[in-house]
Amino acid sequence: MSENGRKINKIYDFMAKAEQFTIVAVIRSGLLNITPVLIIGAFALILKTFPAAIYQNFINTFANGIILSFLDFIYSATFGVLSIYMTISISRSYANIKSNTSAPVISVILASLLSFFVLAGAYLPTFSADSVGPKSMFLAIITGIGASALYLKFYNLFTSHQRVYYSAGADREFNKMLSYLAPLALTAVIFALFNTIIVFAFGVDSFRMLLVLAFDKLFSIGQTGFLKGFFFVLLSSVLWFFGIHGSDTLESVMQNFFAPGLAANSAAIAAGNAPTQILSKVFFDCFVLMGGCGSAICLLFAILIFSRNRARRGLGFAAAFPMIFNINELMVFGLPIIFNPIMLIPFVSVPLVCYTVSYLATSFGLVPVITQSVEWTTPIILGGFHATGSVSGSILQVVNVIIGILIYFPFIRLLDRRDDEKYRREYDSFVSFFKSNEQNLTTMKLTEQNNVYGEFAKSLCAEIEHSPEKGIVLAYQPQYDYEGKCVGVEVLLRWNHPVYGILYPPIVIKLAEEGGFLADLEEAIFERALQERPKVFEKFGNDVKISVNVTGKTIISPRYLQFCRKLDAKDSFAGKNLCLEVTEQDSLSFDEDTINAFKALRSLGLTLAIDDFSMGQTSVNYLKENIFGYIKLDGSLVRGLFTHSNCKEIITSITSLAQSLRINVIAEYVETKEQRDVLHETGCEFYQGYLYSPAVFLSDVKQ
Repeated sequence: MSENGRKINKIYDFMAKAEQFTIVAVIRSGLLNITPVLIIGAFALILKTFPAAIYQNFINTFANGIILSFLDFIYSATFGVLSIYMTISISRSYANIKSNTSAPVISVILASLLSFFVLAGAYLPTFSADSVGPKSMFLAIITGIGASALYLKFYNLFTSHQRVYYSAGADREFNKMLSYLAPLALTAVIFALFNTIIVFAFGVDSFRMLLVLAFDKLFSIGQTGFLKGFFFVLLSSVLWFFGIHGSDTLESVMQNFFAPGLAANSAAIAAGNAPTQILSKVFFDCFVLMGGCGSAICLLFAILIFSRNRARRGLGFAAAFPMIFNINELMVFGLPIIFNPIMLIPFVSVPLVCYTVSYLATSFGLVPVITQSVEWTTPIILGGFHATGSVSGSILQVVNVIIGILIYFPFIRLLDRRDDEKYRREYDSFVSFFKSNEQNLTTMKLTEQNNVYGEFAKSLCAEIEHSPEKGIVLAYQPQYDYEGKCVGVEVLLRWNHPVYGILYPPIVIKLAEEGGFLADLEEAIFERALQERPKVFEKFGNDVKISVNVTGKTIISPRYLQFCRKLDAKDSFAGKNLCLEVTEQDSLSFDEDTINAFKALRSLGLTLAIDDFSMGQTSVNYLKENIFGYIKLDGSLVRGLFTHSNCKEIITSITSLAQSLRINVIAEYVETKEQRDVLHETGCEFYQGYLYSPAVFLSDVKQ
């Protein structure tokens, strides 16, 4: 293995270990669970702030501003109380991950909410929605985890000592409440004591206010210039990486140290002087936070241009619209970027590079200093132009995006390789599960399994169904007579997955059946076989019979007959030596409709064959109407020739019966000359198996 390969494997190992940490899993899950709320709030914000004067005038004046009020309601009910949603989601995720506890999830959530409100200062007269919005996301995360962990320790301590109190005569729910009253009270007391110590020790109103003041104090050092702005971008990106809404957490820093820059420039212009303040809130919004934190618009383009992962590209398309308006929660939480070591370097470095380039471009006069206020949801190009009043502002945004794409590019490819390895391991495990249960698959539905294999089956089923014909790669196993002449080929399905390679064929058939698109798949196989027929003749001979497998349920359906008639109308089947091989015939009832369906197919010039023929009642029934031209021996009979004495006698009976009805017999799984010679003695003249050739792709056939 190369040095780069070893380094990549170390990164993979580190990521796998990191993902096992409870805190990492809790934060990821918690953020992902509130994504619907974020999306709803984001779209409300987009509609509220869409940067078009005509539109803004309309929503502000129509029916006395009812549309604007409606959007405000949604935004306030989502982003306005985002920290509450986050506290609930984090505590719920923690309780679910700690599934070894018997504590009700609702009790864990109540403990976390109670603790959050204590630390947020809900007891204060000045307490407002601002205290439970995005600015308190960091508080929500640490409270959700800390309070949940503390509560569960108390709960487990009480239950382990059987200190659970019940009220005689009370209903069940009331007694359940009593079981978590004491641990809930203890958790609240400890958090209240902690908050009290913070309040008196630091002279603040609450622990939340301490966090705000701590960040402000950090940025009060030195003059507001390049280094302070650089550190602001760095800290904001790092906070985001750890699941903390960096922009909102540092909002007070932005308002105190950077936002005044725009007002200073406006005042300078009003006084007839040149504006000099490079840094402002609009500067960060336009040139650094393009597409949101991490300069995520660069990440979006890098994914759409370079990623080969279908799911990741799908996420990119889904997140594209909100990201145009600099709202990237769907991308940040869906990729995810949170606690993703591969994405740490580009996620932090791209905004820093964009900041540096933009600061230098403005310092050297290549781009005018920002003098106009622009809403942060304004898309790139428009934002740069309106903020600077110059096309050079738009050009700077484009340059930053190109640089960001180039930085993100190798890391996107690294993500693709990491996921490919992960998916291959999952597929190998799934195949092992499938093979170990292959005998029970007639009664088992893979997509309904309540485990990781069920989830994988659903995902794989959806991929195949999306474009069943695109993945089809046909293999051909030749059939020979006793003299060694190739007399036919059996068409065998192979489905080429972009990540897993050639899928195990029974899995494809099983998932297609469960997904309800087996008929589509079988029709696509037949059409592909017809398209490749000239190449088959070129490789195996002009007079070989081409056999295509069709399940019993499909072949007797009116749809399949209509499908065959359409193909026949385009290019007649007559004289083309085409055979339909019926599989799973034991699932069919040999009634008049079935017989008529078979006869209709024969009338088109198609030969019919029975797969896995034995002396059972079901198989024999198919011979009564003299419809089939070929029967293929049940593979167990051939494999048992030298281990079960009755197999030879059964095969002799079948071949004798077939000869009297003028039906050809083909033996599969012929692997040795001894098997072939014994089969020849019984009257079987056609053979298929590894003795002659495995199933091969046309490109591998040597002429």
